[in-house]
Amino acid sequence: MTTTAPAGDDERALLADRLAAVRARVADACAAAGRDPRSVRVLLATKTVDAARVRAALAADAAAVEADGTLAPVLIGENRVQELVAKGPALADLGPVTHLIGPLQSNKVNAALRWVSCVESVESLALARRLAGRCADRATPLDVLVQVNVSGEPTKHGVTLDAAADLATTVAALPGLRLAGFMTVGLRSPDPAAVGAGYAALAAVRDDVVASGEPGTSEARELSMGMSGDLEVAVRHGATLVRVGSAVFGARPPA
Repeated sequence: MTTTAPAGDDERALLADRLAAVRARVADACAAAGRDPRSVRVLLATKTVDAARVRAALAADAAAVEADGTLAPVLIGENRVQELVAKGPALADLGPVTHLIGPLQSNKVNAALRWVSCVESVESLALARRLAGRCADRATPLDVLVQVNVSGEPTKHGVTLDAAADLATTVAALPGLRLAGFMTVGLRSPDPAAVGAGYAALAAVRDDVVASGEPGTSEARELSMGMSGDLEVAVRHGATLVRVGSAVFGARPPA
């Protein structure tokens, strides 16, 4: 993947409008749930989006943040290590804003760690140990989220709900890592109640882990859940990070 020419004024304006619409949705969902909108951060899922458009979106967001001092800047989420590596040099000056939100194979850990501030897709102890081994000498621990398959769908990644707490407490004790919380992809269903049940179950796991008193678990409060189509349901059930792609960048081309 190569960086294209900088986005034009019309593209920047479109991205700014879409970002504003997403932030408004988050604010409305927080109001309906009795939550502070500052408790939910937006992450831009940038799969198939070239670096120039990512930069344009971040520039539009920066202008909004400057105009409204209550907003937290958006984060970036990459699904594929190959894209992460390809876009990394063009986005390196932006600082620690990139999360890996897709699966991570052990043989790609070194490549991923060069560019990310957080790995949201830790779904096994083997992967966690490999990350810990690479991060043991870092001045700052790597933030990680345990990925949980709340729906049980075979097409989705993540540890089962029943195994999530045990994995999280084990990961939290590993040197070089900071357990920041949990991530999930919700049930693919038009029924908000069914989708919300999975999110509520993960929130309960998070609460249990934070209250467990186990080493390294007290700050594991992040819940990365909800995307463009269901962020309101996720916010209702405690999401602290919502991952939006198509709502800002439009429909993705076929993979």
